[in-house]
Amino acid sequence: MQKPLQKTKCPNFSSGPCAKRPGWTVDALKDALVGRSHRSKEGKARLNEVSERMKRVLGLPADYRIGVVAGSDTGAVELAMWTLLGPRPVDVFGWESFGKGWITDAVKHLKLAKVREFKADYGKIPDLSQADPTHDIVFTANGTTSGVKVPDLDWIPATREGLAICDATSGIFAMELDYSKLDVITFSWQKVLGGEAAHGVIILSPRAVKRMEDNAPNVAWPLPKIFRLANEGKLKPGELEYSTINTPSMLCVEDAIDALKWAESIGGCKALIARSTANLRALEKWVEKSSWAAFLAETKAIRSNTSVCLKIKADWFVKLGDEEKTKAAKKITSLLDKEGVAHDINSYGKAPAGIRIWCGATVETSDVEALTHWLDWAYETVAQEYVKEAVK
Repeated sequence: MQKPLQKTKCPNFSSGPCAKRPGWTVDALKDALVGRSHRSKEGKARLNEVSERMKRVLGLPADYRIGVVAGSDTGAVELAMWTLLGPRPVDVFGWESFGKGWITDAVKHLKLAKVREFKADYGKIPDLSQADPTHDIVFTANGTTSGVKVPDLDWIPATREGLAICDATSGIFAMELDYSKLDVITFSWQKVLGGEAAHGVIILSPRAVKRMEDNAPNVAWPLPKIFRLANEGKLKPGELEYSTINTPSMLCVEDAIDALKWAESIGGCKALIARSTANLRALEKWVEKSSWAAFLAETKAIRSNTSVCLKIKADWFVKLGDEEKTKAAKKITSLLDKEGVAHDINSYGKAPAGIRIWCGATVETSDVEALTHWLDWAYETVAQEYVKEAVK
């Protein structure tokens, strides 16, 4: 197969940190409040702006709180678990690396007495209908490392007694979320918005705020200072929105503001969702005709439109051992990296060997379409090598 002529304009398909918005340059950061305190009047104004813009783009209910916390999405999820869990039994759903990590946190670190674990292998999803509305629930909206998302939130009752804690980092801004079904939503700017890493965002419903305040005096485990939002028994006004516990990077805040301004300029969250969906559809059209690639997600209903994971179904590949499969898949992705066509599209280390392509809103559909031709070229190049070796 001949090498394609048209290259991708932006080769950044990493699933985190993800591609910057189209047209981004470092000039977007020229007004960043560097060298200034985040507690200054101007610093608080910037933090409040990024919070208000996030609320506006997402269309959050007016009584939901939102703000910046430490430790990326991981820090935000763990803050929620460490400060909110305990009063009720917990149902944790995990079908990929991060979701299963929250199970580990609940069982081995928090040592919660009543935890029900619901697990599934990569490409599958647990039976979500098993969630008990009297329990707290912890789950990922989209499994970044497996390309498997929840099909909807119908399984979470509006009349639930427990809290629904959702790790939404590679889903929010790209998938419809019914906020009435969620009490805690976490994410980081580095995913769909294409922002910088290290900062997490947490959204709390009024029910979650009340639980945090009621739970503060009764937490039975050591609580890091950066988790103590209700340290004095009350989540104070502005505590999330502009009076952060830890010091955030004002460069990262400025970058997030820039990404949100871009999102607003193209039509807000609906436009972001449409862009991600269009990128997935471009891959779906290609996979339908492909003789060698298939989606890791077992059904379309649970197929992610951001962290799209592909498996290799060709006979020669299926017959390889796990270690050799990993090597073969990396040969394919390495060719694309060397050509400057696609960077960082290896499957996650613990996931089945294959390819993971970020299709979030900051990626152009024309680049996804161009990439498909290069994927075929890289695959054929590597496949011929293995077939020749087998003949010998």
